[in-house]
Amino acid sequence: MEETFRLGRIAGIPIGVNWSMFLVFWLLTWGLAGGVFPEAYPGYAPGTYWVAATVTAIVFYGALLAHELGHSIVAQRRGVRVEGITLWLFGGVAKLGGEAASPDAELRIAVAGPAVSIGLGIAFAGVAIALDATGIDELVVGVFAWLARINLILAVFNLVPAAPLDGGRVLRAVLWRRHGDQLRASVTAARAGRVFGYVLVGLGLLEFALGAGLGGLWFVFLGWFLLSAARAEESHALMRGALGGVRVRDVMSREPMRAPGWSTVGTFIDEYALRHRYAAYPVEDHEGSLIGVVTLQRLREVPPDERDSVLVSTIACPLADVPQTGPDMSVIDLIEQVAGSADRRALVFDGQTLVGIVSPSDVSRAVEQATLRREPQTDRIRPNEQRPIEKNR
Repeated sequence: MEETFRLGRIAGIPIGVNWSMFLVFWLLTWGLAGGVFPEAYPGYAPGTYWVAATVTAIVFYGALLAHELGHSIVAQRRGVRVEGITLWLFGGVAKLGGEAASPDAELRIAVAGPAVSIGLGIAFAGVAIALDATGIDELVVGVFAWLARINLILAVFNLVPAAPLDGGRVLRAVLWRRHGDQLRASVTAARAGRVFGYVLVGLGLLEFALGAGLGGLWFVFLGWFLLSAARAEESHALMRGALGGVRVRDVMSREPMRAPGWSTVGTFIDEYALRHRYAAYPVEDHEGSLIGVVTLQRLREVPPDERDSVLVSTIACPLADVPQTGPDMSVIDLIEQVAGSADRRALVFDGQTLVGIVSPSDVSRAVEQATLRREPQTDRIRPNEQRPIEKNR
């Protein structure tokens, strides 16, 4: 889930917000101010309910952020890169830039979030009990009581053993430790997530049919999200299994043709793009130094009447924004590195020498070839016997 804007950093972790969060924030505030609080604690002015509901919603999202920070901080301590946290429609998500190195690390990262939520739930419950004992306004007590309940519910729900929920991560860690097979554990947890997603969709449709209204639709949307996320996790796990042990040198296009940055787009299209079957070219300046990468997509974006006046160097993706790697890097690690780049290409250097370029089609071809090595009965990947792959970019 992409962030709409950045809030800042906590413990060095970027914190962002997606626009969908504000929709749920409004619905939550409206539901508390217009229904939950007036029914439980009647007799207050409408404005008082709205103030209480707004404060409650703000603290609730703070608790969601704390939940994700729990995952992220433990992940960092376990050597997993954290790219950021985004608050959105279904709460929050911590974007990890890699996989845990062991079942123990996976388990600790998974339980950290629910542990924070349980701790917050107990703390809010304690505050509510203490305030109630002092005879303070019951609406104030109700705010803390609601926060206690919702955090405990959040923890319990997240511990359902179905990926991508935290409980799915716990299941994966347990199976990984038991069988010693990370791929098998990941696929099992993802398929459990798909089953749980179908269950939520079914419950939502049943509630909607019985007149539950928006409550039933919310279960449908949540179930649909879990289904989609679980399918994505299973595909990602299978891809990691297929590419296990494959290095960049095995998939890269070697000795890529360089593009003259001083050439106009029109000349480059006529003399290079139309004569060769490449989709991307490293761009060099007059001194032969690399300055970026240009793709056919970038060339197409230049209006035809401007192609004879625009230089290739001006439309190339700057070298600083192009992922760079070595030939011995794992393809899995490269995929994670390239995922957020502008053109999804990476340049391969052996020391200071450019030796190759990797594109999405290179990786796709590697996955397709790896699947040819699957054992029909077990659906497992045979030991890698990779050879350099000949292909066009």
